[in-house]
Amino acid sequence: MKAWLIAIALLSVPVCSSAQGRKPCEELKSEIAAKLDAKNVTGYSLDIVDKDAEVTDGKVVGTCDGGTRKIIYKRSAQ
Repeated sequence: MKAWLIAIALLSVPVCSSAQGRKPCEELKSEIAAKLDAKNVTGYSLDIVDKDAEVTDGKVVGTCDGGTRKIIYKRSAQ
């Protein structure tokens, strides 16, 4: 019985990791924007930058393209 559980666990790891593959940045940006809009958040911008870019203002809210880029959330002055 333990052998079956171990085998199932080991076989499910590649399936889980491939499901988390490379999400395109524009797709993730749209999903984040939809969530913010659903919460009636206004006056913000979402910017896609390289992973090595320094973030001085704003907050990293997601990574995309296999971790090579990140999405920055910035509030606009109102």
